[in-house]
Formats: sequence, structure tokens, C-alpha cells
Amino acid sequence: MNVTTNAHINSPTKIIWRQVWGLAALLAAITFSWIAYGFYQPKILARIGFVDLALWLGIFQGLLGAIVEPVVGWFSDRVLRRFGSRLPLIVVGVTLAGLIFVIVSWLVETQLSEGMRWIVPVLMTVWVIAMIIFRGPAIALLQGFAPTNQLPKANAVLALVLAITSATSPILGLLLKQIGASMTFILGAIALLMGSVLLWSSSPRHLVTATSPEVSTPKAITKSVVMYALPFVVGLGSGLEINLLLHVLPHSLFQAIGNLSVEYVQSGILLVAGLSTLPLRSLFRRQKVIWGMGLGLAAIASCLTLILLSQNGIYLIAIGAIASVALGLVLTNTIPLALSMVDPSQAGFGTGLYFGGSGMATALFAGLVVTQGEILPLYGAMLSIFALVISVLCLNNTKSQNGVAIL
Repeated sequence: MNVTTNAHINSPTKIIWRQVWGLAALLAAITFSWIAYGFYQPKILARIGFVDLALWLGIFQGLLGAIVEPVVGWFSDRVLRRFGSRLPLIVVGVTLAGLIFVIVSWLVETQLSEGMRWIVPVLMTVWVIAMIIFRGPAIALLQGFAPTNQLPKANAVLALVLAITSATSPILGLLLKQIGASMTFILGAIALLMGSVLLWSSSPRHLVTATSPEVSTPKAITKSVVMYALPFVVGLGSGLEINLLLHVLPHSLFQAIGNLSVEYVQSGILLVAGLSTLPLRSLFRRQKVIWGMGLGLAAIASCLTLILLSQNGIYLIAIGAIASVALGLVLTNTIPLALSMVDPSQAGFGTGLYFGGSGMATALFAGLVVTQGEILPLYGAMLSIFALVISVLCLNNTKSQNGVAIL
């Protein structure tokens, strides 16, 4: 007989909104940090002579995330069983990411020698790993902040905050350009510190009890590799569709209307998606997250295909509105779906697998953009249909494997 140690999460009887908003504050800080990083990374690398590396480093870091996300998620589950909390990993990740931000803010004001300039891309890669260390475990905390059946409702708040923060990217870009790289990275470090403090002050620690030994059945131990691959592939498919939507539609609108900036169209899509999570959050409880995710992905793929029918500006705006609501539907069900595809004791691993697949999608998409330039609507439609097919196959497999536990 095998014996393992598990941490038991006290499932709340209602959504604990203080903890949810504390987590949302940390995720907003994470999003701001990614915006700051994405804005200055290519500029800094180009300045020190790494023009080509600036194009490919993002792809490498996306592939790195595809590996590191599941590993960190698995390790966070081990930390939870050992210490009764995921906070140690979160503290380590926030501290490391903030420290690297401060170091980079000093380096950008320094004249680096030929032999020392490599330290900058190395630090940038380590920063990405540091962000991964605490992002996945932090998201997994949502499992203890809401009853299982109300996870989509709680997650809608996270989706709203993330979408609105991401939508401010063009405006933030103008601000970051004015204050300079050094001050931007210092602000990033401060944002991460404030976000982690707000999460800590919401006192999520009481949600987890002490660990206790528990007999594990062979079913809980032996799980096929295919089942663990499902959340990764769904993350890959949904991540690819989202990237295609935020690329193909804005470029099509820019060509049709002319005076609509691609960046501001992307912001509009994210803003509408974030706001749509509010009415959508009550429509999908935990039992319907698979159906909700499938519907959202099917709607996005359909919209990307319908772009081929006409390049009329008003028509494309209407398609964009529908696609934005579909994106809100996907965002509302993302985390509950990732948590439902694994055992509750593997919440960190489940979210890690899902976002690892999403990172892989981002890397593949970035590779296509670097090698092909702008992705044409026809190719976007074909790729979105491919992403939808692999996602739906995995979602159907999840339904058949889990039965009434999810449906």
C-alpha cells in the first residue's frame, strides 16, 4: 500500500471576495511588469548590439516557459503538501523578479563592455523564469477562494482585471517612453512588491490546513501521460487562437479603415472582452466550463474565418465585437477549466500545464511572425480551425474521462 502526504484545502461555502481581489491585484502587477518588459526588451537589446537576438529571445523564452510552467506548478503542489501554503514560492518569485528589475534599471544607465553585455539577455531570461515561479502558484490559489461550482464567477474578476490592465498597454507605452527604461523597471519592481503585499494582507493562509497522511489509491497515482497532456494541448490551442485574433483582426481593420492603430484595436478587443466577463460569469458554473470554453473557441475560429468574406470596415467591426465577447467567454472559463482537468491536489500542476501550452502557442506564433511577417487572414483562419480541432478533441476526451465529476 502506498502512502502519500496531501494538503487538504478547506473549500469555502461562498466566494471570499477579499482574497479574490488580493489575487487580482497581484495579477495586475504581473501584467504591468510584462508590459514594461515587452516595451523595453527589444530597445535595450538593440542598443547593446543584439538586434537579431531581440527578435528571437522572446521565442526562446516562450519555449522555456512551456517547460518551466508545468515543472514549477508540480513543485508548488509539493510545497503546498510540505508547508501547507504556496506562499513560499510566491515570495521567492516576487523577490527574484523585483531584484532583477532593480539590477536591470541600473545596468541600462551603465556603459557595458563587450564582454559584459551578455549579462543583460541572461538577466532577462532569468526574470522570465522568476515570473513563472510565482505566477502559476498564485493563480492556483483561486481554488481555495471560491466553492468549486462558483470558480468561473470568481475567475471573471481576474479576467476582468487582466484584460483591462492589458488594454492599457498603448497608453502605458506612451508613459513608459517618457519616464525612461530605468524608472520603468523600478516601477515594475514596486508594482510586484505592492501586489504581493496586497495578496498577503488578504490572509489566504487560513484556507489551508495542516498536512496529514492519507492513503492513495492506485487510480490517484497512476494517471496516463495522455490525460496530463490534455490541459497542455488545450492551452496550446486556446493560446494560438487568442494570438491569431489579436493579430489578424486588428491588421484587417487597419487596412480597411486606415486610421485605426493596430495597438488600439487590440486594446479595444481586450477591453470589450474584459467587460463581457461580468454578464458571462453567471452563465457558466464549474459543471459547464468545458462547454463554455469550447463555445468561446469555436466562436473565435468562426469570426477569424468570416473575415475572409469581406474587408468592409463596418463588417469587420461587427465581427470584432462578436470575437471580443467570445474572448471574454474563453477568459472566464480558462482557470476553472485548468483546475478541473486534474485532481484538486494537483492544482498547481494543472495550471502549469495549461499555461505551459499557452506559452508554447505564443512562441510558435512569434516564430511565424518573425519568419512570415504579417499573417494573412486566410492563414489565420486555417490555423484557428486547426487550434479549435485539437482543443475540442482534448475537451471531449476530458469529458469522457471525468464523467459526472466535471459535467
